[in-house]
Amino acid sequence: MKRKDFFKGLAFGTLSLPLIIRGLGGKTTGQKQEAGFNINSGKTYQWNMVTTWPPNFPVLGEGCQLFADWVEKLSGGRLKIKVYGGGELVPALEAFDTVRSGAAQIGSGAAYYWAGKLPAAQFFASVPFGMNAQQLNAWVLGGGGMELWEKLYADFNLVPMLGGNTGVQMGGWFNREINSLDDLKGLKMRMPGLGGKVLEKAGGSSVLIPGGELFTALERGVIDATEWIGPYHDYKMGFYQIADYYYAPGWHEPGTALEFFVNKEIFDQLPGDLQQMLRSVSQQLNVWMLSEFETQNAIFLDKLVQEENVQLKFFNQDILDQLRIYTRETLAEITDNDPISKRVLEAYDAFRRKAGFWSSISEERYFQQLQQRYQVN
Repeated sequence: MKRKDFFKGLAFGTLSLPLIIRGLGGKTTGQKQEAGFNINSGKTYQWNMVTTWPPNFPVLGEGCQLFADWVEKLSGGRLKIKVYGGGELVPALEAFDTVRSGAAQIGSGAAYYWAGKLPAAQFFASVPFGMNAQQLNAWVLGGGGMELWEKLYADFNLVPMLGGNTGVQMGGWFNREINSLDDLKGLKMRMPGLGGKVLEKAGGSSVLIPGGELFTALERGVIDATEWIGPYHDYKMGFYQIADYYYAPGWHEPGTALEFFVNKEIFDQLPGDLQQMLRSVSQQLNVWMLSEFETQNAIFLDKLVQEENVQLKFFNQDILDQLRIYTRETLAEITDNDPISKRVLEAYDAFRRKAGFWSSISEERYFQQLQQRYQVN
């Protein structure tokens, strides 16, 4: 059959399903379709997911449960996933090693949590002054980032998948005003990843604490300040009750990607259709989570300012300029000592420069010259 006639028949519905499959290079055998996938309709799988998030945590924990629900429905019950919050099965920050060893089949977290084991991993979560959510998604899914990520995690017996994005985060909660870099000196602040290393260059101390322990740590003075995600979670966690100032922007996390990571040996043993299902559902969850954050943050920022009288503050440009310098120094130190990190960051930066130029004449111009200018109050 000629190519033109094949697609004409497909468009008008005159081709039968077996003929379509043969035209695409697959074949049918009785009632079973084989088109590049190893499908085993009889075997079932029961997995455990360990996460870094508190049990049933809004958006993050909810997203993990949604992922599990969607996989079960789409697989017709062939793959069921039981979700455990941080601390329920293993401590939150042990999820990576738990899945790596095969003690659990799948995990959820953020790649910068594993920087101590794998420095290059943090570039797949967030880079201070780096790409936002839209740009990071583009790099991972369309710009070659996923290939680098998969190769990186393969050495740890894991398969990574995008598992959401927080969007631009807030700068954090403080009990004193931050008017200059001197105000950061001696400050003990919960800030993970690369942002924490930059804070240390500014004279502060970075403390890594799971989300479920943050309120108590800030209330008792174990830390002087904290960042988490954005207005929705910050409101729910009650930070406005124990901290005076709420700062923006989140220079340290301009669009933080979250992840699912699957034990590679276990993943490779799955039928091909279930492998693809996991990848597809992770992308569906990735879209859902960013949309949920954008929706809820808009609602709860208004609540914090209008109902709780939170003092919304902005880091001045001098502070941000110096933090950007410290960021460059931090990245140079990491890449000088780790060839893998250097290779990943070079790919990240190459895409960032192209995406940044495009965004400057598309998103930025649109917002400044059209949306912001003509916004109806």
